[in-house]
Amino acid sequence: MTTQPSRDLETFPNPSPERDYTIRFVIPEFTCLCPRTGQPDFATFYIDYIPEATCVELKSLKLYMWSFRDEGAFHEAVTNRITDDIVAAIAPRFLRVTGRFNVRGGIYTDVTTEHRATDWQPAPPVQLPPRE
Repeated sequence: MTTQPSRDLETFPNPSPERDYTIRFVIPEFTCLCPRTGQPDFATFYIDYIPEATCVELKSLKLYMWSFRDEGAFHEAVTNRITDDIVAAIAPRFLRVTGRFNVRGGIYTDVTTEHRATDWQPAPPVQLPPRE
């Protein structure tokens, strides 16, 4: 059986919905096509989120990211699309997506998007003493 790219993001129930905790994905093999030249663009994506009721299943995320491989997309557009699709799939309390695109014409491009649930407030940061 051959695995194919897919835009379906599968989910599973958050095992600890009573707590804010961060899930981080680092995806170093993202590829899409430049919409002007058709040449491949390579990026590492960083996805950080605080789940609400559901979490993103990893294999479906891998197949989802793979689905952009043959699609022409500006860096800004693809990063916002990924954000919108994850928000639609899991409605997280907080989501930050950063696409760190490899150099093209001597220019590196980073695009960062965020989503916050309207009724969510982050806890104040905890300041711990420095380690000795």
